[in-house]
Amino acid sequence: MKKQPFYLTFHKLTHWEYWPFQLTYAPIYILWIYYSIKARSLFFFNAVNPSIKNGGFVMESKKKVYELIPERYYPKTSLIAQNRKTSTLENHMATAGFCYPVIAKPDVGLRGAAVRKIHSFSALKSYHQKASFDYLVQDFIPYPNEIGVFYVRYPNQQKGKITGIVSKEPLCVIGDGILTIADLIKKTPRFHIQLPKLEQEYKEALKRVLPQGKKLNLMPYGSHSRGAKFIDSSHLITEKLTSQIDAVCQQIKGFYYGRLDIMYRSIEELEAGENFMIVELNGAKSEPVHMYDPNHSLFFAWRVLARHITYLYQISRINYRQKSASYLNYEEGVKQLRAHFIQNRKIVKFKKKQNHELRKQKNTNYGRL
Repeated sequence: MKKQPFYLTFHKLTHWEYWPFQLTYAPIYILWIYYSIKARSLFFFNAVNPSIKNGGFVMESKKKVYELIPERYYPKTSLIAQNRKTSTLENHMATAGFCYPVIAKPDVGLRGAAVRKIHSFSALKSYHQKASFDYLVQDFIPYPNEIGVFYVRYPNQQKGKITGIVSKEPLCVIGDGILTIADLIKKTPRFHIQLPKLEQEYKEALKRVLPQGKKLNLMPYGSHSRGAKFIDSSHLITEKLTSQIDAVCQQIKGFYYGRLDIMYRSIEELEAGENFMIVELNGAKSEPVHMYDPNHSLFFAWRVLARHITYLYQISRINYRQKSASYLNYEEGVKQLRAHFIQNRKIVKFKKKQNHELRKQKNTNYGRL
């Protein structure tokens, strides 16, 4: 395995967004313990979104979450069981009316891991044979823009609010007619960090010279762990947008706290409720990811996290007192966490299988680039 250049190591050390999760959240754990003592439950978060399993903190099924959302707001989605016979898969895709490319992702996910853009049935078949978990197949959303909107509503209030918006710049390079794709990647530290993964996927295609002005999206997922840049776009919060997001969320029974990842054509159309799709709805585990904007300090992130865990506690407490939700007891909470770690291991194992296969294969992605 190639050793990482020192300047990339230095870049990670001097940009807190790359620091280990446990280090970033260290002060927040203290606040968590404080609220746990007040609620007399380590798992008080379970009550924040009564209609979502565990409030959306661990082990919630994405398919069941989608079923809470009006169909017009999310892409066509089908649940594929891990033990489904491969021979029935192609017929299922045709009967359901899917056209390639599609998106495949675990039904119970792990921060964007094992999400793949699938270009053919053979690729889907390969994904299916390696997946030791149930997964979703979804229509590919054609809209060019993506934001994450954090939404909060107290159960005893008529209207909710947007507490932050993040825009996502995916890993894209623009050709100059001289440099190879690999060289273009190396010009940006954020992208260069992803180069080993890109080499596994695209192989020799990265040696191609990209024509001047041609834009190439190498990672079509708005995931920070895949090189996307998170930009605080909270300036987009307007009365119109807040009313539209609130109108959508009010239709999602038992949803009070979380982040909606939305793809859309233009902000004006989104404000009018047109030409947008909800990619995912995340509950109690949602991060206010606008805090990861490189221009924000770690102290800013701590303030944002502290404010949101306070929302989490307050909403959970109201739902608990109104008897619309209960807290998980300790035994069940530990059981759910164990199931979460088992699921994580399955996804990590899947990633290793795919990486191993990509290393063995000849380059099949050259034509796509």
